[in-house]
Amino acid sequence: MKPATQKDQLFEQVARIGKATSSPKRLELLELLAQSEKSVDQLAQEAGIGIKLASAHLKVLRESHLVKTRKEGKFVLYRLSGQDVANLWVTMRELAENHLAELTLALKELSSKRDKLTTYDRQNLLQQAIRGEIIVLDVRPSDEYLNGHLPFARSIPLAELEQRIEELPKDFPIVAYCRGPFCLMSATAQDVLKTKGYSVQILSDGICEWQAAGMPLHPHHAKPHRAEIAQ
Repeated sequence: MKPATQKDQLFEQVARIGKATSSPKRLELLELLAQSEKSVDQLAQEAGIGIKLASAHLKVLRESHLVKTRKEGKFVLYRLSGQDVANLWVTMRELAENHLAELTLALKELSSKRDKLTTYDRQNLLQQAIRGEIIVLDVRPSDEYLNGHLPFARSIPLAELEQRIEELPKDFPIVAYCRGPFCLMSATAQDVLKTKGYSVQILSDGICEWQAAGMPLHPHHAKPHRAEIAQ
C-alpha cells in the first residue's frame, strides 16, 4: 500500500467522528446522554423528534463508537462510550463560540435578561458551597441528578419546582444549573424563583463543562466530604 493511501485511510477514520457529529440533533443526543443513560423513547421525547429518527441518529453514533448500549429487560439503554465524548461536545461548542459570531450573538441574546454566573466563578462557587453559604440547585430530571451532580447540589427538578418551592429557604442565595449553556431549564427556574422573592443566579456550566474544567463531580451515592474537596 502506498504511503499516501495509508495516510488517506488514517484521515478517513478520524473523519468518521466528524461525520457522526455533523448533525445538530446528534449533538443534542450526545448532550442528553452526557447527563445519564437513556432509552430511545426518552431521547426522542427530550430531543423533540420521532422514535424512528432518534434510532437512526443513535445508529450513526453507535457505529462511530461514540455511544454504547446495554439491555435492561425489554429496554435498550444508550450511554456515552466515555467521558472523552462529553469533553468532545464541550470542546466543539466552545470552538463554535470562539469562531462563530452568529452563535456568540445568539448566546448573548439568550442570556441578556438572565442573572448568570460565568465560568470563572467555578472555584468561588465550590468554596461557597463547601462553607454552606449558598444553595446549589440542580433542576434537571432526577435520573440525571442521580447519575452525577455538582458537589453539595440539591435536586428539585423543574417540573416539581413550584410544588416544592417551600423546601428552599429564602435567606440563602441560590445558584441554579441544568444541562449547560444551551439548556433553558435553569432560566425558567430562575423566573419561577424570582417571582417568589428568591435571590437566584444561573450557572452557565452543566456537568459536562464542570468536569471538562477539571472540577469535581459526585455521583448521588457518594456524599462529598467538605474537607477533602476543600484541599
